[in-house]
Amino acid sequence: MEFEIIIIGAGPAGLATAIRLAQLGYKSICVLEKGAAIGSHILAGAVIEPNSLTELLPNWQDSDAPLNTPVTSDHFWLLSSKRSYKLPTPPQMRNDGNYIISLGSLCRWLAEQAENLGVEIYPGFAATDCIIEDGKVCGIFAGEHRIQAQHTILAEGAHGSVTKKIIQEFTLDKDCDPQTYGLGIKELWQVPYENLSPGKVIHTIGWPLSNDTYGGSFIYHMQPNLLSLGFVVGLDYPNPYLNPFAELQRFKHHPDIAPQLQHGNCIGYGARCITEGGWQSLPKLEFPGGVLVGCAAGMVNVPKIKGIHTAIKSGMLAAESIYEKTSFQSKFNASWVASELKAVRNIRPGFQKGLWRGLINAAFDTYIWRGHAPWTFKNHADHLQLKPAKDCKLIRYPRADQKISFDRTTLLQYSNFRYTEGAPSHLIINNPSLPVEVNYAIYQAPEQRYCPAGVYEYLQDEQQKIYLQINAGNCLQCKACDIKDPQQNITWTPATDGGGPNYSSM
Repeated sequence: MEFEIIIIGAGPAGLATAIRLAQLGYKSICVLEKGAAIGSHILAGAVIEPNSLTELLPNWQDSDAPLNTPVTSDHFWLLSSKRSYKLPTPPQMRNDGNYIISLGSLCRWLAEQAENLGVEIYPGFAATDCIIEDGKVCGIFAGEHRIQAQHTILAEGAHGSVTKKIIQEFTLDKDCDPQTYGLGIKELWQVPYENLSPGKVIHTIGWPLSNDTYGGSFIYHMQPNLLSLGFVVGLDYPNPYLNPFAELQRFKHHPDIAPQLQHGNCIGYGARCITEGGWQSLPKLEFPGGVLVGCAAGMVNVPKIKGIHTAIKSGMLAAESIYEKTSFQSKFNASWVASELKAVRNIRPGFQKGLWRGLINAAFDTYIWRGHAPWTFKNHADHLQLKPAKDCKLIRYPRADQKISFDRTTLLQYSNFRYTEGAPSHLIINNPSLPVEVNYAIYQAPEQRYCPAGVYEYLQDEQQKIYLQINAGNCLQCKACDIKDPQQNITWTPATDGGGPNYSSM
C-alpha cells in the first residue's frame, strides 16, 4: 500500500493534521489507529479550549460537535485530610469560554469530518515500526503490512512506541531535557442530578499526596448527570511504596469529595500517561521524511491542565508546512503554541523541591516574571528518581469499601478491555533477571503499585522462589511501566490486533 501522507494515531493531533491536509487539497491521506475503534484508547479529563478547533473547523457549533457542557465555574482547592481550602484560581487555569468534553467523543466526531473530506482511516492497525531507507523514513510497518508514504506524521500521543524509536534513531532529543510524565487515572460516574452542577470544574492539590510528590485531582460536572473524576501523579515520585491507584481511591473519601459521589455508580475506568516536560523537553519536531505532532512531542501545557488545543494547532501547522514545503520546526517556533509553552516552562519543574516551594515559584513566575524569567529550570528523567525501599516510609492504604472506593479488579471491568486469547505479550522484559534482582530486592516491586491494572505480580513457585508474572491481558496501555521502571527494562509495544481498553465515553 502507498499513500502520499500517512498519520500514526487518530487522536486530536493526528485527525487535525488529516483534516487540514484535506482542506489544502491532498487526496491520498491515511490515518492508522491502534485501537479497535476511533476513541477506544483515548482518555483525558477533559476541558477543551476551543480556539484551535474554531480555526480548523469554524462551523463546528453547527455540525453537532460534542461540546455540550460549557464551563460555568472554576474551583481550586488545597486539601488536608479533613478540610479543603479555597485558593485563587491562577489565570492559566481559568476556563471562561471552555467546555467539558469526552475526548473520545470528540475524536469520533473529528474522524467523521476527516472521512467526509476523503481521508482514509483504519482503526485496529497498530504501527509497529518505521520503514527507513537511505536515512529517510518512507512509511511504516503495521504488523506484516508495509505502508509507504512520502510524509509520515507521528501523532501517537505520550511515549508512543514508534515515536520512541524515531527519537532514538535520529537523536531528536540530543539538545533537550528528558521528558517527564504524569500518570492519570480516571473514573466516570453516573450520579443523581441533585449531586451535579453542570459546568463546574474543580482541581485540587495537597492531600492525599505527600509534600515531595507532584500531583492532584480533577472533578468535572458534565451534562446531563455525569461526573468525570481523576487523579494525576507525577512519575518522578521518589517513594516506591506509593500506589497512584490507591491514592485515587482514598482521595474519593475526602469529606468534600465523597458527597458528590453519593448514590452514584462508576461506569468507566481507565489510565493514561501524560507528558509534563513542556518547552525544555520538546525534541526536534522534524526528521527525514516526517514530523512529530501533539503529545508525541510533548505539547501539553501542564499549568493550564490542557493539551487538546495545542495538539490540534500543531497538526494544522504540520499540514501547512507540508503544503508550503517549509520547515515545520520554524513554523512551530513562531506560533502561539511555542509562546504559550515557553511562558510556563518553569512552573512544573519548580515542584521538584516540594509542594510549597512549587506553589511559591508558580506565583512568582505567573504574577512577577509573567513567564519571562531569565532562566529555565531543568527536567529530570522519571525512572531515576525512585529511592531504595529501605530509605522510604511504607504507605498503608485503607481497604476499599466497594461503594465509593474499589479494588483494581472490580474497576477493570469498566474499561471494557479485550485481547485475543493466546496472543503474544505486548509487554517485553528485556532482561528477565532484573525484576527480581533489582526491582524486588531494592525497591520492593514498585511495578505492582504504579501499574493501575495489576499487570505485574510477584509470586512464589513451589521452591519458594520469587518470580514476576505478567498479566498482559489486563493492560490499559497507559505506558507507565515503560516510563517508570528504574532499569528501563520493560518495553511497551502496542497490541497488533486492536486489543486493549474500549473507552466509550471517557
